[in-house]
Amino acid sequence: QVQLVESGGGLVQAGGSLRLSCAASGRTFSRNVMSWFRQAPGKEREFVSGISGSGGITNYADSVKGRFTISRDGAKNTMYLQMNSLKPDDTAVYYCAGDRNRYSAVATTPGSYDSWGQGTQVTVSS
Repeated sequence: QVQLVESGGGLVQAGGSLRLSCAASGRTFSRNVMSWFRQAPGKEREFVSGISGSGGITNYADSVKGRFTISRDGAKNTMYLQMNSLKPDDTAVYYCAGDRNRYSAVATTPGSYDSWGQGTQVTVSS
């Protein structure tokens, strides 16, 4: 059974930074696309960033480009999201997701992913 566990969320002031982690167990995603999504209250889940199995291809939502950096450590089966210059609009529950069908092309729709973590809350105060 696949398990994805996020960590690193918290409360931070605007302009601050956080680093999220997503650890996979039960099945390795070291060759597969993995992504971060977020969902704010009353809004749909939206794509934030994704990374190919090799780590050579990354994709970012326009709203986070230049502020967030995605990375992964295959040996640790862990994905990261470094979030800098945080804004109140970044407040949401952040989820990591794994795509067992893709290795390089990063899908941006939640329905393309078959494994999800439980989410970690990120709150940015103004």
